[in-house]
Amino acid sequence: MNYQWYPGHMTKAVRAMQEDIKLIDIVIELLDARIPLSSRNPDIDSLANNKSRIVILNKSDLSDPSKNSFYKEYYEDKGFFVATIDSRKKNNISKVNGIIEKASEKKRERDRKRGIKNRPVRAMVVGIPNVGKSTFINSFAGKASAKTGNRPGVTKGKQWIRLNNNVELLDTPGILWPKFEDERIGFNIAAIGSINDNIVDNTEIATGLIEYITGNYEGLINKRYEVSEDDDIHIILENIAVKRNCLKKGGAIDYNKTCNLIIDEFRSGVIGKITLE
Repeated sequence: MNYQWYPGHMTKAVRAMQEDIKLIDIVIELLDARIPLSSRNPDIDSLANNKSRIVILNKSDLSDPSKNSFYKEYYEDKGFFVATIDSRKKNNISKVNGIIEKASEKKRERDRKRGIKNRPVRAMVVGIPNVGKSTFINSFAGKASAKTGNRPGVTKGKQWIRLNNNVELLDTPGILWPKFEDERIGFNIAAIGSINDNIVDNTEIATGLIEYITGNYEGLINKRYEVSEDDDIHIILENIAVKRNCLKKGGAIDYNKTCNLIIDEFRSGVIGKITLE
């Protein structure tokens, strides 16, 4: 399946970010901890060249804890300041405050040498759609500063948020890149809901999730749905439909309902803490 999705507003958003980056001291990139590689937009590296970089592994409450530790170290080794958080919990945000302080040390030192006092650090928050940027900003600011939603494309214009006397955040729309080099990247991004669900095949997403979870997290599908993991993927899907009464009149399998159930339960974390890479 072709997972490409690059609506027109994203092109406009990239152009705006290229202009705004001139005003920025730090780039904070939010990744989804369930897909810590696939959720990195490769275009951000060129956009944020010569800026201090922070990587936030968000939604880490939904991902595999051992993988969280691995990818935190992975990105630190690449020179990023890194935090693993659940941005819905305000006590997680204190981690980010400390990291922003570290990431802004060089900028503050430059200001001191130039005789500039008390200029706020300006940080741009970037990421692909639906990784939780607006929720992160709202938790950080302590009020509903940015619109939030569980669908891609909620934030369409730039918003400056003054956090305190020391930090200003620029929220930006979620942007993908025009072409995924690897189909697996497209699958992973679709699985977490960063591509409009209306343009992807939910059967392919659901069966792909079953295949990955049974192969890498043995026992989770059995525990959640009380079905054997030894069967063919499509038999497992049908058995889940029967167990969850996802049936049409006459007892036929309602594949659409079943697939949406599996996708929703993966996204909400009720199947288990899963990292897809």
